[in-house]
Amino acid sequence: MSDMTALLEPGMLVTHPDMPDWGVGQVQSNIGGRVTVNFPDEGKVVIDGTRIGLVPLFESDP
Repeated sequence: MSDMTALLEPGMLVTHPDMPDWGVGQVQSNIGGRVTVNFPDEGKVVIDGTRIGLVPLFESDP
């Protein structure tokens, strides 16, 4: 699990680096590096945080 994945908590907003068309998703859970994210254009997706580094969005991000 990457350091960034370990920091993801429910409610945080993220994007998938390889699937920008999925839009901005909201983290639902992060258990053992398996992150469940609800994307508006893809639905609920479980992502292996050891393989994909989700990109968190912060308030200052556009």
